[in-house]
Amino acid sequence: MVEAIPATPAIPQFKVGDNAVYPAHGVAVVKNIEKKVVGGKTLSFYVLQIVENEMTIMVPLDSVESVGLRAVISRNKVKEVYDILKKRDVKLDNQTWNRRYREYMEKIKTGSVYEIAAVLRDLFLLKHTKDLSFGEKRMLDTARSLLVKEISLAKNADEDAVKKEIESFFS
Repeated sequence: MVEAIPATPAIPQFKVGDNAVYPAHGVAVVKNIEKKVVGGKTLSFYVLQIVENEMTIMVPLDSVESVGLRAVISRNKVKEVYDILKKRDVKLDNQTWNRRYREYMEKIKTGSVYEIAAVLRDLFLLKHTKDLSFGEKRMLDTARSLLVKEISLAKNADEDAVKKEIESFFS
């Protein structure tokens, strides 16, 4: 089922110390903005450190849009994410687990907080009707972790409190 996903904001400009969201990896901190010569051209890069695992990623400033780097959602967008999580009149696919897995992975890779919320909701609902595959369980954990980190930043709230709040929608 295709649902309306809210529009994404304009391409953000980041400063050192800002938080950003890198698709499929989650919240990152802009550690530096560097210039490097690549193929004879001088390019500017954001140097990002992923909060979850401290991995460092360099993103060319002129590729921000194509890689999907975006700002953390605002506090008032959290309600839209929660509305997606609370939605129950969704048709769950009866496809094989591996086809479902690929579809959900594509949604997570978009980096859209709304798509990630839909994946988390669908997997939680599916979990109540059948056993999830090992990959789906890992994906549920990944989607939950990505959402918890971003929402806790957006709300300036404790991650454990946000995790409990999200899980309360499914109990």
